[in-house]
Amino acid sequence: MENAPFALTDTHRQFRDSLRKFADEQVAPHAAAADRDSKFPQASFDACVEMELPALGIPEAYGGAGADMITQAIMAEEIARACASTAVTLLISKLAMLPVMNWASDELKQAYLPKIASGEYQASYGLSEADAGSDVAAMRTRAVKDGDDYILTGAKHWITNAGVSDVYTVFAVTDPEAGRRGISCFLVEAGWGVEVAPHEDKMGLRGSPTAGISFNEIRVPSSHLIGEEGKGFTIAMHTLDRSRPTIGSQAVGIAQGAIDVAVGYMGERKAFGKPIADLQGLRFMIAEMAMRTEAARTLTYRACSLIDNGDPEGELTTIGAMAKWLASDTAMSVTTDAVQLLGGYGYTKDFPVERFMRDAKITQIYEGTNQIQRVVIAKKVLG
Repeated sequence: MENAPFALTDTHRQFRDSLRKFADEQVAPHAAAADRDSKFPQASFDACVEMELPALGIPEAYGGAGADMITQAIMAEEIARACASTAVTLLISKLAMLPVMNWASDELKQAYLPKIASGEYQASYGLSEADAGSDVAAMRTRAVKDGDDYILTGAKHWITNAGVSDVYTVFAVTDPEAGRRGISCFLVEAGWGVEVAPHEDKMGLRGSPTAGISFNEIRVPSSHLIGEEGKGFTIAMHTLDRSRPTIGSQAVGIAQGAIDVAVGYMGERKAFGKPIADLQGLRFMIAEMAMRTEAARTLTYRACSLIDNGDPEGELTTIGAMAKWLASDTAMSVTTDAVQLLGGYGYTKDFPVERFMRDAKITQIYEGTNQIQRVVIAKKVLG
Protein backbone atom coordinates (compact mmCIF):
# COMPACT_ATOMS: atom_id res chain seq x y z
CA MET A 1 0.00 0.00 0.00
CA GLU A 2 1.34 3.40 -0.96
CA ASN A 3 1.13 6.25 1.48
CA ALA A 4 -1.10 9.06 0.24
CA PRO A 5 0.68 12.32 1.13
CA PHE A 6 -0.93 14.57 3.68
CA ALA A 7 0.13 17.40 5.94
CA LEU A 8 -1.61 20.15 7.83
CA THR A 9 -1.48 23.44 5.99
CA ASP A 10 -1.31 26.85 7.63
CA THR A 11 -5.05 27.14 6.92
CA HIS A 12 -5.69 23.88 8.77
CA ARG A 13 -3.66 25.08 11.76
CA GLN A 14 -5.41 28.44 11.88
CA PHE A 15 -8.78 26.72 11.69
CA ARG A 16 -7.81 24.37 14.52
CA ASP A 17 -6.70 27.27 16.72
CA SER A 18 -9.85 29.31 16.13
CA LEU A 19 -12.09 26.29 16.60
CA ARG A 20 -10.39 25.32 19.86
CA LYS A 21 -11.03 28.80 21.23
CA PHE A 22 -14.64 28.59 20.04
CA ALA A 23 -15.17 25.16 21.61
CA ASP A 24 -13.65 26.24 24.93
CA GLU A 25 -15.82 29.34 25.09
CA GLN A 26 -19.13 28.29 23.54
CA VAL A 27 -19.37 24.50 23.71
CA ALA A 28 -17.55 23.33 26.83
CA PRO A 29 -19.66 25.44 29.25
CA HIS A 30 -22.81 23.52 28.25
CA ALA A 31 -21.31 20.01 28.17
CA ALA A 32 -21.78 18.97 31.79
CA ALA A 33 -25.44 20.09 31.87
CA ALA A 34 -26.25 18.28 28.61
CA ASP A 35 -24.72 15.12 30.08
CA ARG A 36 -26.37 15.50 33.48
CA ASP A 37 -29.84 16.28 32.13
CA SER A 38 -29.64 13.96 29.11
CA LYS A 39 -30.72 16.92 27.01
CA PHE A 40 -29.88 17.93 23.46
CA PRO A 41 -27.16 20.65 23.66
CA GLN A 42 -29.21 23.27 21.82
CA ALA A 43 -27.07 26.23 22.88
CA SER A 44 -23.93 24.50 21.65
CA PHE A 45 -25.57 23.47 18.40
CA ASP A 46 -26.85 27.01 17.81
CA ALA A 47 -23.32 28.33 18.36
CA CYS A 48 -22.01 25.80 15.84
CA VAL A 49 -24.60 26.96 13.32
CA GLU A 50 -23.51 30.55 13.92
CA MET A 51 -19.96 29.39 13.14
CA GLU A 52 -21.34 27.72 9.97
CA LEU A 53 -19.92 24.35 11.01
CA PRO A 54 -22.80 22.26 9.55
CA ALA A 55 -21.80 23.64 6.15
CA LEU A 56 -18.26 22.24 6.24
CA GLY A 57 -19.05 18.86 4.71
CA ILE A 58 -21.62 20.06 2.17
CA PRO A 59 -20.49 20.96 -1.40
CA GLU A 60 -20.36 24.64 -2.29
CA ALA A 61 -22.88 24.08 -5.10
CA TYR A 62 -25.51 23.34 -2.44
CA GLY A 63 -24.75 26.10 0.04
CA GLY A 64 -21.91 24.41 1.87
CA ALA A 65 -18.26 25.21 2.42
CA GLY A 66 -16.93 22.17 0.55
CA ALA A 67 -14.18 21.70 3.14
CA ASP A 68 -11.68 18.88 2.73
CA MET A 69 -11.92 15.86 5.03
CA ILE A 70 -8.94 16.85 7.15
CA THR A 71 -10.68 20.14 7.96
CA GLN A 72 -13.80 18.19 8.88
CA ALA A 73 -11.71 15.87 11.05
CA ILE A 74 -10.22 18.86 12.87
CA MET A 75 -13.74 20.15 13.49
CA ALA A 76 -14.89 16.80 14.91
CA GLU A 77 -11.82 16.54 17.12
CA GLU A 78 -11.96 20.04 18.56
CA ILE A 79 -15.70 19.94 19.28
CA ALA A 80 -15.41 16.45 20.82
CA ARG A 81 -12.54 17.68 22.98
CA ALA A 82 -15.15 19.91 24.65
CA CYS A 83 -18.38 17.92 24.22
CA ALA A 84 -18.65 14.61 22.37
CA SER A 85 -22.45 14.90 22.24
CA THR A 86 -22.25 18.16 20.31
CA ALA A 87 -19.67 16.66 17.95
CA VAL A 88 -21.85 13.70 17.05
CA THR A 89 -24.79 16.03 16.45
CA LEU A 90 -22.77 17.65 13.67
CA LEU A 91 -21.42 14.36 12.35
CA ILE A 92 -24.76 12.57 12.12
CA SER A 93 -26.29 15.03 9.65
CA LYS A 94 -23.22 14.67 7.43
CA LEU A 95 -23.50 10.87 7.68
CA ALA A 96 -27.15 10.97 6.66
CA MET A 97 -26.41 13.30 3.75
CA LEU A 98 -23.50 11.31 2.30
CA PRO A 99 -25.89 9.03 0.36
CA VAL A 100 -27.70 12.13 -0.90
CA MET A 101 -24.46 13.82 -1.99
CA ASN A 102 -23.08 10.73 -3.70
CA TRP A 103 -26.15 8.96 -5.09
CA ALA A 104 -29.31 11.10 -5.10
CA SER A 105 -30.94 13.11 -7.87
CA ASP A 106 -30.07 16.77 -8.23
CA GLU A 107 -33.65 17.59 -7.19
CA LEU A 108 -33.12 15.90 -3.81
CA LYS A 109 -29.75 17.56 -3.41
CA GLN A 110 -31.21 20.99 -4.13
CA ALA A 111 -34.14 20.40 -1.78
CA TYR A 112 -32.23 19.20 1.30
CA LEU A 113 -28.49 19.88 1.24
CA PRO A 114 -28.80 23.69 1.58
CA LYS A 115 -31.05 23.24 4.62
CA ILE A 116 -28.53 20.94 6.28
CA ALA A 117 -25.69 23.33 5.45
CA SER A 118 -27.50 26.27 7.03
CA GLY A 119 -28.48 24.31 10.15
CA GLU A 120 -32.18 24.75 9.38
CA TYR A 121 -32.52 20.97 9.09
CA GLN A 122 -30.87 18.09 10.91
CA ALA A 123 -30.74 14.52 9.63
CA SER A 124 -30.34 10.95 10.92
CA TYR A 125 -29.06 7.70 9.43
CA GLY A 126 -31.49 4.76 9.64
CA LEU A 127 -29.60 1.52 9.02
CA SER A 128 -29.49 -0.59 12.21
CA GLU A 129 -32.35 -2.75 13.42
CA ALA A 130 -32.89 -4.85 16.55
CA ASP A 131 -31.59 -7.98 14.79
CA ALA A 132 -29.66 -6.28 12.01
CA GLY A 133 -26.79 -4.24 13.41
CA SER A 134 -23.51 -5.67 12.17
CA ASP A 135 -25.51 -8.03 9.91
CA VAL A 136 -27.08 -5.37 7.71
CA ALA A 137 -28.44 -7.91 5.21
CA ALA A 138 -30.77 -9.26 7.91
CA MET A 139 -32.90 -6.09 8.00
CA ARG A 140 -36.68 -6.47 7.93
CA THR A 141 -37.90 -2.95 7.17
CA ARG A 142 -39.82 -3.17 3.89
CA ALA A 143 -40.59 -0.70 1.11
CA VAL A 144 -43.26 -1.89 -1.32
CA LYS A 145 -43.90 -0.02 -4.58
CA ASP A 146 -47.41 1.39 -4.87
CA GLY A 147 -47.95 3.58 -7.91
CA ASP A 148 -45.71 6.64 -7.61
CA ASP A 149 -44.93 5.90 -3.95
CA TYR A 150 -43.33 3.30 -1.75
CA ILE A 151 -45.13 2.02 1.35
CA LEU A 152 -42.56 1.90 4.15
CA THR A 153 -43.10 -0.45 7.08
CA GLY A 154 -40.74 -1.48 9.87
CA ALA A 155 -38.48 -0.11 12.56
CA LYS A 156 -34.91 1.07 13.08
CA HIS A 157 -32.96 1.04 16.33
CA TRP A 158 -30.14 3.11 17.84
CA ILE A 159 -30.93 6.17 15.74
CA THR A 160 -28.82 9.17 16.69
CA ASN A 161 -30.78 12.43 16.79
CA ALA A 162 -34.12 10.59 16.68
CA GLY A 163 -36.91 13.02 17.38
CA VAL A 164 -34.68 16.01 16.64
CA SER A 165 -33.96 15.34 12.97
CA ASP A 166 -36.15 16.68 10.20
CA VAL A 167 -35.20 13.96 7.70
CA TYR A 168 -34.05 10.35 7.90
CA THR A 169 -31.96 8.37 5.43
CA VAL A 170 -33.62 4.96 5.66
CA PHE A 171 -32.56 1.60 4.26
CA ALA A 172 -35.32 -0.90 3.48
CA VAL A 173 -35.83 -4.17 1.62
CA THR A 174 -37.50 -3.75 -1.77
CA ASP A 175 -36.79 -7.30 -3.00
CA PRO A 176 -36.92 -9.91 -0.20
CA GLU A 177 -35.58 -12.66 -2.47
CA ALA A 178 -32.38 -10.83 -3.43
CA GLY A 179 -30.56 -10.68 -0.08
CA ARG A 180 -28.27 -7.68 0.23
CA ARG A 181 -28.96 -6.86 -3.44
CA GLY A 182 -32.59 -6.30 -2.50
CA ILE A 183 -31.94 -3.35 -0.17
CA SER A 184 -32.74 0.21 -1.26
CA CYS A 185 -32.20 3.66 0.23
CA PHE A 186 -34.77 6.42 0.81
CA LEU A 187 -34.89 9.96 2.17
CA VAL A 188 -37.86 10.24 4.52
CA GLU A 189 -39.21 13.41 6.10
CA ALA A 190 -40.07 13.22 9.79
CA GLY A 191 -43.49 14.75 9.15
CA TRP A 192 -44.61 11.90 6.90
CA GLY A 193 -45.37 9.72 9.91
CA VAL A 194 -42.04 8.70 11.43
CA GLU A 195 -42.78 7.54 14.98
CA VAL A 196 -40.11 8.01 17.64
CA ALA A 197 -39.77 5.71 20.66
CA PRO A 198 -38.71 7.00 24.09
CA HIS A 199 -35.07 8.00 24.17
CA GLU A 200 -32.54 5.51 25.52
CA ASP A 201 -31.04 6.17 28.96
CA LYS A 202 -27.40 5.80 27.96
CA MET A 203 -24.08 5.52 29.76
CA GLY A 204 -22.41 8.17 27.62
CA LEU A 205 -23.15 10.71 24.88
CA ARG A 206 -26.12 11.58 27.04
CA GLY A 207 -26.65 14.92 25.32
CA SER A 208 -27.15 13.15 22.01
CA PRO A 209 -30.68 11.68 21.79
CA THR A 210 -30.83 8.03 20.71
CA ALA A 211 -34.07 6.15 20.09
CA GLY A 212 -35.85 3.72 17.85
CA ILE A 213 -37.98 4.97 14.98
CA SER A 214 -40.81 3.14 13.24
CA PHE A 215 -42.81 3.39 10.03
CA ASN A 216 -46.42 2.25 9.96
CA GLU A 217 -47.18 2.03 6.23
CA ILE A 218 -46.05 5.58 5.51
CA ARG A 219 -45.91 6.82 1.94
CA VAL A 220 -42.56 7.82 0.49
CA PRO A 221 -42.56 9.38 -3.00
CA SER A 222 -40.53 7.54 -5.63
CA SER A 223 -38.61 10.77 -6.07
CA HIS A 224 -37.11 10.14 -2.63
CA LEU A 225 -35.46 6.88 -3.66
CA ILE A 226 -31.70 7.50 -3.37
CA GLY A 227 -29.86 5.87 -6.25
CA GLU A 228 -31.42 2.81 -7.86
CA GLU A 229 -33.46 0.04 -6.32
CA GLY A 230 -31.22 -2.68 -4.95
CA LYS A 231 -28.22 -0.37 -4.45
CA GLY A 232 -28.86 0.25 -0.74
CA PHE A 233 -26.23 -2.10 0.62
CA THR A 234 -23.57 -0.61 -1.64
CA ILE A 235 -24.65 2.90 -0.62
CA ALA A 236 -24.55 1.99 3.07
CA MET A 237 -21.04 0.50 2.93
CA HIS A 238 -19.72 3.30 0.71
CA THR A 239 -21.10 5.80 3.23
CA LEU A 240 -19.66 4.12 6.31
CA ASP A 241 -16.22 3.96 4.68
CA ARG A 242 -16.35 7.75 4.40
CA SER A 243 -17.75 8.45 7.84
CA ARG A 244 -15.60 6.16 10.00
CA PRO A 245 -12.57 8.49 9.83
CA THR A 246 -14.61 11.28 11.41
CA ILE A 247 -15.64 8.91 14.22
CA GLY A 248 -11.92 8.35 14.63
CA SER A 249 -11.55 12.13 14.92
CA GLN A 250 -14.28 12.28 17.53
CA ALA A 251 -12.45 9.60 19.52
CA VAL A 252 -9.15 11.49 19.20
CA GLY A 253 -10.87 14.63 20.47
CA ILE A 254 -12.24 12.80 23.51
CA ALA A 255 -8.77 11.44 24.26
CA GLN A 256 -7.15 14.87 23.83
CA GLY A 257 -9.71 16.46 26.11
CA ALA A 258 -8.88 13.92 28.82
CA ILE A 259 -5.14 14.51 28.39
CA ASP A 260 -5.59 18.27 28.69
CA VAL A 261 -7.53 17.95 31.94
CA ALA A 262 -5.02 15.45 33.36
CA VAL A 263 -2.03 17.65 32.47
CA GLY A 264 -3.64 20.66 34.17
CA TYR A 265 -4.42 18.64 37.27
CA MET A 266 -0.93 17.12 37.47
CA GLY A 267 0.63 20.58 37.46
CA GLU A 268 -1.48 21.72 40.41
CA ARG A 269 -1.88 18.63 42.56
CA LYS A 270 0.96 18.06 45.03
CA ALA A 271 2.14 14.89 46.72
CA PHE A 272 5.28 14.28 48.75
CA GLY A 273 6.00 18.00 48.61
CA LYS A 274 6.00 18.47 44.84
CA PRO A 275 3.56 18.49 41.88
CA ILE A 276 2.59 14.99 40.83
CA ALA A 277 3.73 15.97 37.32
CA ASP A 278 7.26 15.46 38.68
CA LEU A 279 6.62 11.81 39.59
CA GLN A 280 8.26 9.60 36.99
CA GLY A 281 5.62 6.89 37.00
CA LEU A 282 2.88 9.41 36.25
CA ARG A 283 5.02 11.19 33.66
CA PHE A 284 5.40 7.88 31.85
CA MET A 285 1.62 7.42 31.88
CA ILE A 286 0.95 10.82 30.32
CA ALA A 287 3.71 10.25 27.75
CA GLU A 288 2.09 7.01 26.60
CA MET A 289 -1.34 8.65 26.47
CA ALA A 290 0.06 11.43 24.27
CA MET A 291 1.88 8.96 22.00
CA ARG A 292 -1.18 6.78 21.44
CA THR A 293 -3.39 9.79 20.76
CA GLU A 294 -0.97 11.25 18.23
CA ALA A 295 -0.69 7.88 16.46
CA ALA A 296 -4.49 7.67 16.25
CA ARG A 297 -4.70 11.26 15.00
CA THR A 298 -2.11 10.60 12.29
CA LEU A 299 -3.82 7.43 11.06
CA THR A 300 -7.14 9.26 11.04
CA TYR A 301 -5.68 12.07 8.92
CA ARG A 302 -4.26 9.41 6.60
CA ALA A 303 -7.75 7.97 6.09
CA CYS A 304 -9.15 11.46 5.51
CA SER A 305 -6.46 12.17 2.94
CA LEU A 306 -7.51 9.06 1.00
CA ILE A 307 -11.03 10.48 0.73
CA ASP A 308 -9.68 13.86 -0.36
CA ASN A 309 -7.52 12.18 -3.02
CA GLY A 310 -10.29 9.95 -4.36
CA ASP A 311 -8.91 6.72 -2.84
CA PRO A 312 -6.89 5.89 -5.97
CA GLU A 313 -5.57 2.55 -4.66
CA GLY A 314 -8.83 1.38 -3.07
CA GLU A 315 -7.35 1.50 0.45
CA LEU A 316 -10.04 3.51 2.23
CA THR A 317 -12.10 0.60 3.53
CA THR A 318 -9.06 -0.88 5.27
CA ILE A 319 -7.35 2.32 6.42
CA GLY A 320 -10.65 3.79 7.59
CA ALA A 321 -11.34 0.65 9.64
CA MET A 322 -7.84 0.84 11.12
CA ALA A 323 -8.28 4.51 12.01
CA LYS A 324 -11.65 4.00 13.65
CA TRP A 325 -10.43 0.96 15.61
CA LEU A 326 -7.16 2.50 16.79
CA ALA A 327 -8.69 5.85 17.68
CA SER A 328 -11.62 4.43 19.63
CA ASP A 329 -9.49 1.95 21.56
CA THR A 330 -7.08 4.80 22.27
CA ALA A 331 -9.90 7.01 23.55
CA MET A 332 -11.06 4.27 25.91
CA SER A 333 -7.53 3.63 27.21
CA VAL A 334 -6.54 7.28 27.54
CA THR A 335 -9.72 8.36 29.32
CA THR A 336 -9.44 5.46 31.75
CA ASP A 337 -5.86 6.48 32.53
CA ALA A 338 -6.95 10.10 32.95
CA VAL A 339 -9.45 9.03 35.60
CA GLN A 340 -6.65 7.11 37.31
CA LEU A 341 -4.32 10.11 37.22
CA LEU A 342 -6.91 12.27 38.97
CA GLY A 343 -7.47 9.62 41.61
CA GLY A 344 -10.65 10.06 43.64
CA TYR A 345 -11.39 13.35 41.92
CA GLY A 346 -11.41 11.59 38.57
CA TYR A 347 -14.22 9.38 39.81
CA THR A 348 -16.45 12.37 40.55
CA LYS A 349 -18.43 14.65 38.29
CA ASP A 350 -16.43 17.63 39.54
CA PHE A 351 -14.01 16.90 36.70
CA PRO A 352 -14.98 15.95 33.13
CA VAL A 353 -12.69 12.94 32.75
CA GLU A 354 -15.34 10.50 33.95
CA ARG A 355 -17.67 11.89 31.26
CA PHE A 356 -14.92 11.52 28.68
CA MET A 357 -14.49 7.89 29.72
CA ARG A 358 -18.22 7.19 29.40
CA ASP A 359 -18.38 8.99 26.05
CA ALA A 360 -15.35 7.12 24.70
CA LYS A 361 -17.02 3.72 24.99
CA ILE A 362 -19.55 4.30 22.23
CA THR A 363 -16.81 5.04 19.70
CA GLN A 364 -15.82 1.37 19.98
CA ILE A 365 -19.39 0.34 19.13
CA TYR A 366 -21.17 2.55 16.62
CA GLU A 367 -20.53 2.82 12.88
CA GLY A 368 -19.26 -0.73 13.00
CA THR A 369 -18.00 -2.35 16.20
CA ASN A 370 -14.27 -2.75 16.57
CA GLN A 371 -14.77 -6.48 16.15
CA ILE A 372 -16.25 -5.79 12.70
CA GLN A 373 -13.26 -3.55 11.92
CA ARG A 374 -10.99 -6.51 12.66
CA VAL A 375 -12.97 -8.62 10.19
CA VAL A 376 -12.64 -5.92 7.51
CA ILE A 377 -8.90 -5.53 8.04
CA ALA A 378 -8.15 -9.25 8.22
CA LYS A 379 -10.07 -9.88 5.00
CA LYS A 380 -7.87 -7.33 3.21
CA VAL A 381 -4.60 -8.51 4.70
CA LEU A 382 -5.31 -12.20 4.07
CA GLY A 383 -6.69 -11.60 0.61
